Amino acid sequence: MKRSFAKFSSLAIAFFIVVISHSQSTQPTPSNFTSKLIGLGVVVSDMEKSLDFYTNAIGMVKAYSFKIGSEFSKRSGLANGDSTSVTVLKLENSPEANEWKLMSFGKKATHAKQNFIQDDTGVQYITINVKALKPIIDRLKQRNVPFLGSSPTQLNRNSQILVVQDPDGTFIELIGPMGE
Repeated sequence: MKRSFAKFSSLAIAFFIVVISHSQSTQPTPSNFTSKLIGLGVVVSDMEKSLDFYTNAIGMVKAYSFKIGSEFSKRSGLANGDSTSVTVLKLENSPEANEWKLMSFGKKATHAKQNFIQDDTGVQYITINVKALKPIIDRLKQRNVPFLGSSPTQLNRNSQILVVQDPDGTFIELIGPMGE
């Protein structure tokens, strides 16, 4: 009896150690970030053209605007003393939405417009998941925005992908069902 109790106790302790160590290893690692969101600053050549594309064709909403003064621009290392206005767009105006921050310094790009994502380095495209592609397709066609490749094209059983470029050449992937 003592032997089976000792065996049972050993097994119980081993099981307890495994459970404790497993529960500790599956705990999320503490994050050093104050938000789960990413804001991305996009320098555009023509603010009005870009605002029209992102708000009226894609369907983003203006959340807010702010100015970057020349002193802060230089001190922060962002723009070497050039001031600008920033318009923040979101997919929906909520605190849980990522920020797409448009700004312009009134200059054209110094590199050639890309034809494909591998033509340049850095951020080349964004992906926007939508409930229905049809209304966006209609708005893009009204603005004569060319569709790339054979898009829209079937991505999987439930979704299609449509790829376009913004006025400065950033690729925009729109993914979702065709919808009405």
